[in-house]
Amino acid sequence: MSERVLVDAEALTALTEQLAEQIASAGEEPLVIVGIREGGDVLARRLEAGLRSRDIAIDGIGALDITLYRDDFGHRQHWPEIRDSDIPVDLTRKNVLLVDDVLFTGRTIRAALAALLDYGRPATVRLAVLIDRGNRQLPIQPDYCGQVIDLDRDELCLVRFVEQGHPRDEVIAVARPDTELTGA
Repeated sequence: MSERVLVDAEALTALTEQLAEQIASAGEEPLVIVGIREGGDVLARRLEAGLRSRDIAIDGIGALDITLYRDDFGHRQHWPEIRDSDIPVDLTRKNVLLVDDVLFTGRTIRAALAALLDYGRPATVRLAVLIDRGNRQLPIQPDYCGQVIDLDRDELCLVRFVEQGHPRDEVIAVARPDTELTGA
């Protein structure tokens, strides 16, 4: 499977700092930061560090597994791995920063919003994404975005973090496995 690097490690660090600055400038605090598993929770921890260095009050940081909330859950070929969510505080009347690595169709965010409500009724929910790759299927837009990258629908945009065992941080584009051989 061929891949091309869209964002290297240095640029990814700069995008994360840029995101932290956008969020800090909004002045909405204290925040509860919730990262969507897998990549969003890594980005959330990095943003937490960037926000704390800017003296932004953080009420908690957590990770959200949305597997059971996905609208394609019963239609997948393989059963996905279900992981625990870890939300450390009641979200009622809190300012929640929902974090994901890549925004594509909007379906992951729709599922995350449904899952968040199981933890309380937030005062606000703002969305921060590292990469917005377009091609939305639902009317969902980020409040904070590191970079917009236009990709074909038959390409995947993957963020690799060293915290996940990758040798370096990077954002790559790869052909979708189901279209690689057919070109569909």
